[in-house]
Amino acid sequence: MSSNMFQILTLNNISPCGLELFTGSYVHGEKQENPDGILVRSAAMQDMALPASVKAIARAGVGVNNIPVEACADKGIIVFNTPGANANAVKELTIAGLLLGSRKVAEGIQWAASLSGKEDLSKLVEKGKAQFAGPEIHGKSLGVIGLGAIGIQVANTAVSLGMEVYGYDPYVSVDAAWRLSRAIRRAQDIKDIFANCDYITIHVPYMPATKHMIDAEAFAAMKDGVRLVNFARGELVDNAAALEALKSGKLAAYVLDFPAQELMGVPGVTMLPHLGASTPESEDNCARMAVSQLMDFLENGNIHNSVNYPDVSMARSGGARFGVCHKNIHGRLTQITNVFAKEQINIENMTNKSRGEYAYTLIDCSAPSETVARELEAIDGVIRVFSF
Repeated sequence: MSSNMFQILTLNNISPCGLELFTGSYVHGEKQENPDGILVRSAAMQDMALPASVKAIARAGVGVNNIPVEACADKGIIVFNTPGANANAVKELTIAGLLLGSRKVAEGIQWAASLSGKEDLSKLVEKGKAQFAGPEIHGKSLGVIGLGAIGIQVANTAVSLGMEVYGYDPYVSVDAAWRLSRAIRRAQDIKDIFANCDYITIHVPYMPATKHMIDAEAFAAMKDGVRLVNFARGELVDNAAALEALKSGKLAAYVLDFPAQELMGVPGVTMLPHLGASTPESEDNCARMAVSQLMDFLENGNIHNSVNYPDVSMARSGGARFGVCHKNIHGRLTQITNVFAKEQINIENMTNKSRGEYAYTLIDCSAPSETVARELEAIDGVIRVFSF
């Protein structure tokens, strides 16, 4: 195989709409021995032995629980996800979740099915329907926790449905803020959501800091009869605390997209089999976005929507390009540029960004140099060097 061919390992069925974006410089499939990149949806990678050739992993979706993100960062493997690609799909189902939790739709469907073959069906329906009565969402207050791509769409749609919407996100981006309806009230603290909202929906990523963010203390601070919708991650809610809140009446309904044994058959609980992004449109969008990001990194070193390294992008100039993954330590950038000066290679353009303890530097220079690559790799704190 030619040295300029990129190998892409696919760990799940990836939408053809994404795979067709690969040019003739790529081969992809389930049996690539030395892949440059990996495309994945839900396959478990935590215990997978990653070949040394792997430079990047693109997740066709948002959650990256199935990928060893920190271990990849330590190896200089860039991990991408596709935020926003499935936002409309999850938004639509979240709105449906508000209705499911409010109008007892699922329970009514099950009860209606139980009437099969019975006489006087109309009388039975009129007599029994009262047990499934529930409030309208119009005019009620909704708290949206997390104002990323999905949370913004949920909040804006809820406003159009006549809900009074509160939004909470201490890390909301400027771009996201511009896309929010002016009718949405900004909650300064998550407790403002708990105290004021009849409905609460969660749209934050799962990480150690957000595990069980909705716990017994959170439920105690909520309004009586609150309805909770979770299409983000099951681990965000302490199910034991949710059960107690359901028993006491504090929680009137819990709608989630992540079935749990302890919640099976519990009155007030509606569980869906992780359908949030299960639409053909969403899968196509995620695949296209994942492939595009993977290709741009492998060919140009540009990083978009990484979960373990900063986003860095730069138009190409000069005869060669280097990408350097390194620890975010004082003085490292000076050491990197000194290498080029020592070898009398002119730096024509450069950009550097950091994310936590990791940083990424993209450098365009006048000519390629294996010596420069070796000297960069020898710098203490440099994790990996790429030549593009």
